[in-house]
Amino acid sequence: MRGLREISISAERQGLTIEGFRRAGVLVPLVMESRRPELLFTKRTEEVESHKGQISFPGGMSDTGDTDIVETSLREAREELGIAASAVAVRGFLDDVAVPSGFIITPVVGTLEALPPLTPNPAEVAEAFTVPLEFFCDGNNGRSEIRERHGIKREVWFYEYRGHTIWGATAMIVRDLVARMGMLNG
Repeated sequence: MRGLREISISAERQGLTIEGFRRAGVLVPLVMESRRPELLFTKRTEEVESHKGQISFPGGMSDTGDTDIVETSLREAREELGIAASAVAVRGFLDDVAVPSGFIITPVVGTLEALPPLTPNPAEVAEAFTVPLEFFCDGNNGRSEIRERHGIKREVWFYEYRGHTIWGATAMIVRDLVARMGMLNG
């Protein structure tokens, strides 16, 4: 897949530190089993503490036992979907994303040669699904709005795919990925 080798741990990225915000890591899983790589998403349950019912990548807050953000993202992928860390080839990081709920999310890009059998944790994951990466490469498939919160205006992206709305931090992470891969059109 064009561009995956350019996402490396040494790539320049924007890290964030904001007082009072909690660290979280997400795995941005690229499933490579076909000629059309796909991104794996989850739909959060209505029972989780934050971001109820939203589309996200597997992830969550760093635990004190996690050695780094890669371990956080891989642990969360295992807890949420049953994906073994050994099935993931870590490719690198994308820019940190601060969200209004008080988290700084560090996206960890990883590839899976094939989609393993998933075992979604019913307390956290209502559904898991994939979307072809090429869908996000076409700028016409998304739309943006300017939203204001606490006096700060920001651009928020939305993608509609087969009844799912992928928006906010998750959409920002996807846009960063396809832009870094040189695949964003429009």
